[in-house]
Amino acid sequence: MIYTSKRNNSEVKAHLLGRARHDTRAQLKRLYIKRKRGDNMTAYEANIVRHMREDKEHYSRQLRNESGKQQPNAKVVAFLKKHIEFLDEAIKSYEKKEEEAPLPPPEKIEDLKKELDTYIGLGEVKREVNNLINMATVFKRREETGLPNADFSLHMVFTGNPGTGKTMIARLMARVYRSLGILSKGQLVEVDRSGLVAGYVGQTAIKTSKVIEKALGGVLFIDEAYALNGKGDNDFGQEAIDTLLKAMEDHRDDLVVIVAGYDGLMEKFIQSNPGLESRFNRYLHFDDYTLDEMLEIFKMQCRKSQYTLSPDAEQDVKDFIYDENADGVTFGNARGVRNLFEQILTAQANRLAKMESFTKDDLMTLTRDDVLHARGMEDNTTVAELEAKAAEKKDE
Repeated sequence: MIYTSKRNNSEVKAHLLGRARHDTRAQLKRLYIKRKRGDNMTAYEANIVRHMREDKEHYSRQLRNESGKQQPNAKVVAFLKKHIEFLDEAIKSYEKKEEEAPLPPPEKIEDLKKELDTYIGLGEVKREVNNLINMATVFKRREETGLPNADFSLHMVFTGNPGTGKTMIARLMARVYRSLGILSKGQLVEVDRSGLVAGYVGQTAIKTSKVIEKALGGVLFIDEAYALNGKGDNDFGQEAIDTLLKAMEDHRDDLVVIVAGYDGLMEKFIQSNPGLESRFNRYLHFDDYTLDEMLEIFKMQCRKSQYTLSPDAEQDVKDFIYDENADGVTFGNARGVRNLFEQILTAQANRLAKMESFTKDDLMTLTRDDVLHARGMEDNTTVAELEAKAAEKKDE
């Protein structure tokens, strides 16, 4: 099919990005139909909602970036705001229906182990998670046969830089514990300091308790948990910690808490409170992804979004990741790769906007020219000039 294009740049961008909105609406409609019939959700279908949450986060970041420019594009800003609003409504509608719907049956532990094996990188994490699965399985069987168990805490500390897969593994662990019958629901509730701490005396305990209530039967994942450490007399982070510790004791049979953040900061955080130190004795470190692993993440992102990367562009993507990843902390590992992916999509939209017509293959293909222009080169620069500048930058 041929798509004739005589629209301006912004309209083409909106057209291309709008496919995501159309696909999301169609996917959500299919979920609603299955719910109405009483069918159970598959893991794949549940991932659709997870992707909507991720899309909302990334579109919000794009909106902040665009709005922060000296001359923001009004059409792009308007489109992003509408798309974020749509995603927010879709997520809330789904969550309401999910609360009313019966729980699907637990997934098979063998299937969850296979899923773990498909994750890119995470070699040491995979070994530790498998060890934990095996230990939890045996402890559960001993409990069922009336045998005593040694003290065994499922609460964990995840350490590592942003974008290294901590949330992904936390979500998997919630499903694993549900599969083993350790948790009754297996949902993941993700918060940071702002989701737990309020600004006035007495409000933090109420706010934290509401989050804990939502997490009962599943995993409470607290990102950048070290930020809960009180920084003054008027800081209520300690109130959140105290409320959390009490809940971990009161609901120890149906609540798992995972705290996450940078290595050194998390160690200080745990060691700052005897209650935390006694409950969190299992640490899992997430290494930064290697360059090859990040390239594989980029290619996986292409497959998931139905894009094809031209073979001659692969090395340029790898070079792009290498240049941007000079500081692994600020780049953000997998998050940084997704940002680069979005930049390349913008470059593709700019290229297609100049064409009189384009095919479905054109809409799906990311070319070497797209990658090079995404690296910040001028629109009128030729590929040969881009190559020379890229080589020059690499030699510096």
